[in-house]
Amino acid sequence: MKFQLLGLYAETSIHAGAGTSTGVIDLPIMREAHTGWPCIFGSAVKGALRAKAEQTRLETLEDVFGPDTQHASDHAGALPVGDARLLLLPVRSLTSHFKWVTCPALIQRAAADARRMGQSVADFSLPTFEDNEALQAGVSATLYLEEFQFQAKQADLSALVDWLALFVPSEADFAQKLRQQVVVVHDDLFAHLAQYATPVNPHIAIDNRNKTVKSGALWYEETLPPETVMYITLAASASRKRSGTIFAEQILEHTLQLFPQHAPYLQLGGNETVGMGWCRVSPAREA
Repeated sequence: MKFQLLGLYAETSIHAGAGTSTGVIDLPIMREAHTGWPCIFGSAVKGALRAKAEQTRLETLEDVFGPDTQHASDHAGALPVGDARLLLLPVRSLTSHFKWVTCPALIQRAAADARRMGQSVADFSLPTFEDNEALQAGVSATLYLEEFQFQAKQADLSALVDWLALFVPSEADFAQKLRQQVVVVHDDLFAHLAQYATPVNPHIAIDNRNKTVKSGALWYEETLPPETVMYITLAASASRKRSGTIFAEQILEHTLQLFPQHAPYLQLGGNETVGMGWCRVSPAREA
């Protein structure tokens, strides 16, 4: 098998809906059951990849993704696709326009995924800190994230920043932006921010006859904000067609051809007609 990490940089809001309402949010986003962290399930990611392959008329579409549903029993696709997992969450801050927030548990899992994909991971170790503290590359100072106040401790995050920047190689100055804006918070606090710091927007439907809100047509929709950074794992095998002669290297190569430098975009989730879900996709570079 051949493996690849793909970095996803959200350029617009993303609504990958969970399909069930929770509390006052009518249309929540997908989340991991055990952590509550936002994610996009692999089935949704694979569907988006297949849709792009159909739009670009990929010749090996059935080899890569399998046949259509009417012939699904013929053979499986050759491209297992993982969930889109969160790496950096943009959170509004009174200290600056926003901060990219992560936590040790999120970093450790991303590093484990990178190793599973056969990639080397830089040796970065984070100093210990309390749940009311945070780590940043800048000078120690008071930091505000949403309604929380922290004492942000200066730490040497250069190795971590350089590694995180490998997930967005399409942006030349991304490492410099991270040095100014990345913040590492305690796992428990990140769990709260990941649950409650995502945008929730009200929507209404207008009655075109009298230009007033339709009765009962008010709902609340949750999204992931622009500038969210996620990643997915790909594990290509040889074609499973009975007459297939396409090897794993070719399956992976044909998949990556869906994201040329002049159009490296993938639309994920719903609300495409109002411009949501657009991500810039690029293979994560080796450390």
